Amino acid sequence: QVQLVESGGRLVQAGGSLRLSCAASGRTFSTYTLAWFRQHPGKERDFVAAITWDGGSSNYADSVKGRFTISKDNAKNTVYLQMNSLKPEDTAVYYCAADRWGVGQQQPRMYAYWGQGTQVTVSS
Repeated sequence: QVQLVESGGRLVQAGGSLRLSCAASGRTFSTYTLAWFRQHPGKERDFVAAITWDGGSSNYADSVKGRFTISKDNAKNTVYLQMNSLKPEDTAVYYCAADRWGVGQQQPRMYAYWGQGTQVTVSS
């Protein structure tokens, strides 16, 4: 059984930085893509970034390109989302997801495995 546990969300001022973590367990992820999504109140879940477990490919939503960086630590089975130059519109619940699609898969319904989410709040 796949388990994904996010952490790192908190209140931060606009312009600040934050790093989210997603600890993965339960299976071998060598053929998986790990992705970050976010959900604003009352809205659908949106794609943020994705990375293949071998690190060969990554992809970002236009809204976060140049500000966010996705990375991973294979030894720790953990994927990170480094978020810089945060804006109030980045406020959302951030979710980690996993499946065997490539990094181009941005539809949340295509991901089978999800974490519980972590709240990021950016104050102006």
